[in-house]
Amino acid sequence: MTRHALALALIAGSLAACQTTAPASQQAVQPDPPAFVEAACGGCHAVEPPFLSPNPGAPSFEAIANREGLSEDTLGAWLKDAHNYPEIMDFDLSAEQADEIAEYMITLRRGDYRQVK
Repeated sequence: MTRHALALALIAGSLAACQTTAPASQQAVQPDPPAFVEAACGGCHAVEPPFLSPNPGAPSFEAIANREGLSEDTLGAWLKDAHNYPEIMDFDLSAEQADEIAEYMITLRRGDYRQVK
């Protein structure tokens, strides 16, 4: 592991350890991602809590879902257009899969979300 990767791992671990959670009675029930998402996307993106992406250059699903101006429709359209993917995302999704991912990701929106820099 390079020094840079080790430093990122330590920072990510420290941030995760500092997170606080609401009492169980106040926590919203988070739906599970569609079954295929972990296999299709989870190699690079964090698709469910605690949202620590395996690839530090790939934003978590939570970070994507909380981008200003993003909607389920715009995300679904982007996922259906395989020509706009970064080269590393060289795979195809069916229209139904794209819609399922977009529907799930929108559930990750939070009013108190703050992008970690």
